Amino acid sequence: MTVQSDSAPVLDRLTDQMRAIVDAATAASGPVRALDDYEGQRTDYKQGRAYWNEGGPVMTDVTDGVVSTDTGPVPIRILRPAPGVLPVIVFIHGGGWYLGDLETHDRCMRVLAERTGCVVVGVDYTLSPEAKFPVPVQQCVAACAYVVAHAEEWGVDGSRLSLAGDSAGAHLAMATALSLAGHGSTAPQIPLASLLLFYGLYGLTDSPARRTLGGPWDGMSRDDLIYYWDLYLASPEDARNPLVDQLSADLTSLPPTFLAVSTLDPAKDDSMALAALLERQGIPVTLTLFDGVLHGFLHYTKALDEANAAFDAAAEFYRSAVPDASPPTPPAAE
Repeated sequence: MTVQSDSAPVLDRLTDQMRAIVDAATAASGPVRALDDYEGQRTDYKQGRAYWNEGGPVMTDVTDGVVSTDTGPVPIRILRPAPGVLPVIVFIHGGGWYLGDLETHDRCMRVLAERTGCVVVGVDYTLSPEAKFPVPVQQCVAACAYVVAHAEEWGVDGSRLSLAGDSAGAHLAMATALSLAGHGSTAPQIPLASLLLFYGLYGLTDSPARRTLGGPWDGMSRDDLIYYWDLYLASPEDARNPLVDQLSADLTSLPPTFLAVSTLDPAKDDSMALAALLERQGIPVTLTLFDGVLHGFLHYTKALDEANAAFDAAAEFYRSAVPDASPPTPPAAE
């Protein structure tokens, strides 16, 4: 029997840069929080991201605001990389639906704005379990409608609205896109220019990647994934809703879509399945796989080549998919 090289333990397959990041995080980690200590876990997550948000692209303007929705106020952050009327990307952060905010993903949004030349609007939806499905989706939809309604005031082109997100944020971006396309929703129908999705979960509950990857090194074990879903979903029946099980949804109205995922990510098969389904529908789709990095690698542009490559690939796809897309903003010094 020949054992293939990819059967080696996950940590042995990391790049040197990724392994250094994992080792540093392990050394800095404190006591494990109780599963129901959500605020404690959120504090730890925010502290763990603080260093990785330092430096990075400098924006022409950063403005914080609030969107009023039927389920409460939703903070937003508007990041402008350059003057002029620019296309706009609404970015939805990840964190298992119960972690993360505008601060934990600030550098991700700034890099995305710089590389694409777009205004990026981050959405700080209400986290689970305080808000369960479909509330976060409804809030993201409301934020998109708010952006379009205020496009002229903000100096953005509402006719070139795209969505982006990482991990649970990619899932919410997909749910928002489906809602805006009119699938099973009373949401306003707003056409999208593109979707930029990074290592999302799109509805699989089991797969080879979930069986063979994931662990304490990435917070993506099978038990972890069950925990995240249980916090997000209001009932077991929600798992069959097409806004949750997105691989079963009608995908025909989705825009050109970019997907990025690591070969070591338990969510890898979700992206591969979504890419195949989009291709079958004739929707332009690019799936880019990155070796030797873990789920969540997008945060580490400060030290990880693959994180920067993922943003570059997304920006290249964006410019090919969106008519008259803005050129990238010249990079500012770190």
